[in-house]
Amino acid sequence: MSDHSLDLEGGAPAEDMQAKYGKFIKRLRGEPTEDADAMRSTTLRQEMVAEAVGTGFIVLFGVGVVNTAVLTGAQAGIFQVAIVWGIGIGLAILTTASLSGAHLNPAVSLAFALMRPDDFPFRKLIPYIGAQFAGSIICAAVNYLIFSTALSNFEEQRGIVRGEPGSEQSAMVFGEYFPNPDFAASASLGWSSSTVSPLGSLGIEALGTGILMFNILGLTDARNQMRIGGAAKAFGIGLTVTVLISLYAPLNQAGFNPARDFGPRIVAFLAGWGEIAIPGPQGGFWTYILGPLIGAPLGAAFYDFVLMRGL
Repeated sequence: MSDHSLDLEGGAPAEDMQAKYGKFIKRLRGEPTEDADAMRSTTLRQEMVAEAVGTGFIVLFGVGVVNTAVLTGAQAGIFQVAIVWGIGIGLAILTTASLSGAHLNPAVSLAFALMRPDDFPFRKLIPYIGAQFAGSIICAAVNYLIFSTALSNFEEQRGIVRGEPGSEQSAMVFGEYFPNPDFAASASLGWSSSTVSPLGSLGIEALGTGILMFNILGLTDARNQMRIGGAAKAFGIGLTVTVLISLYAPLNQAGFNPARDFGPRIVAFLAGWGEIAIPGPQGGFWTYILGPLIGAPLGAAFYDFVLMRGL
């Protein structure tokens, strides 16, 4: 007889019935059960594949919507782009969390390795990061193949010479720039290259990723009596990114994920943008790597040592 069926003939022992009832209640609450833990027993190779696929989905959906916004005008405004990013992140988490925990971000993996070593040992950090970058590069290349003709038309209509100063207006559909080229090009704002400095971009990336990591821990912490089910957690994390992009993308395009930025930036470098992609205007590509790697552990530390301990 199946373990999940009721023994109607002889009657099940009271302890078995209580155990099954307990599992049922846990499932209703979205809490883990012993069966779920057994199903999540995975190899490092499976976890790496999940991280590559999940991060790839983030790039495919998120960088893809930036392409449609810039090249076609289909998304009218930052919020439309941001909400697609949030939904894409939620979907990526839902499809990979049972295998790898759905870090999908080197900064998140670093924070877990530092602050949750029992759950995520340091030996997994490099494999996870390698998989995240692999997924981001592959899916950035897919985006390039899909949008390459539209990109060429966009550059031709605006007199943009790929790889020359000013071509960040097209390169921005892959990597990120400060100040945001769309807003910097607006004569009514009167922005210049100094409107957002490298230090300013670093601070935005650190702050945003810190908030993201703080919310990840808050949404998934078993001690949090307001915690929510799996799907709601995934989209709660995605909506955190939506809010952050809505706030900060006008300044520096808002990355908060080294793989999201540097993977597509490598593709842009190889596709002809050269130094406009790496190191970028003001040599600022590093802010999208270092900022999140600083911010995520700080956000996790703030959650653990300030909020949860009441210090």
